[in-house]
Amino acid sequence: MDTIFTRGPSLNNRLALALVLSVLLIFVDHKLDGFKSTRVYLNSIMSPLQYIANLPGLMLNESAQRLTSQEQLLAENQKLNNQLLLMSEKLQQFDVIQKENRQLRELLQAPLRIDSRKMVAELMAVDKNPYSQQVVINKGAIDGVYLSQPVIDDKGIVGQVTEVGTTNSRVLLIADVTHAIPVRSLRNDIRFIANGSGSLNELYLEHVPHSVDIKVGDILVSSGLGKVFPEGYPVAQVTQVVRDESRPFAQVVVAPVAKLDRLRHLLLLWYTKKTNAEENNEAVEESTDA
Repeated sequence: MDTIFTRGPSLNNRLALALVLSVLLIFVDHKLDGFKSTRVYLNSIMSPLQYIANLPGLMLNESAQRLTSQEQLLAENQKLNNQLLLMSEKLQQFDVIQKENRQLRELLQAPLRIDSRKMVAELMAVDKNPYSQQVVINKGAIDGVYLSQPVIDDKGIVGQVTEVGTTNSRVLLIADVTHAIPVRSLRNDIRFIANGSGSLNELYLEHVPHSVDIKVGDILVSSGLGKVFPEGYPVAQVTQVVRDESRPFAQVVVAPVAKLDRLRHLLLLWYTKKTNAEENNEAVEESTDA
């Protein structure tokens, strides 16, 4: 049953009419530019729709760029952190090397005889016995180290070699209770014997008469007697003089000039002992001068 809504032109007629209207509109728009204002309005109306249609793509692109930028930033941050860690490690090494270089420069500038041979040694170990002040150095027989060889640092005399191994040696410090060193006062040339006390910062002068001219601040240097330590090297400084008449001798306490508690680099000396003829010649010269 046909209704009023099904009545009208056929599909072919409708298609033909649509084609004719389209060609007519195209002709009018192309030749007469009659739809210019309408096209502007349509573009204005369609712009928000186009933006909305492109929005998902823009959001995806923006998200992808942000993710890439974040990954790059994280990678660069990690790279910079690694470089900072490496530079910090190098800076720490630089500080240590700079300190060692300064110590070695001071050590090599120690007051040495021009004709004396010397060799830098490094501390390897410290004796754990609290009653023994000894250290081990990294030079031995293959380096020419010998028994009773004098050892100094950049300040003064440290001790002497007591044991020699192939590649290392043991040094007895002047602070050891079994060690004694002949010294003289730099101010008035009075001779003494400085004995170790067992403490790294104290030595004692034995058998000092009350009448001897010695006072706090006097510098004591090696006298050269005993044929172990060369003459003229700093040994200690007087820190205390007690003259108690109830005692037979004055009590004199001196402090080692060498930093025995902070040893790191040491200097081995090849002390050339004088022959009897040289000593006799010097004695004759001294008596002649007198």
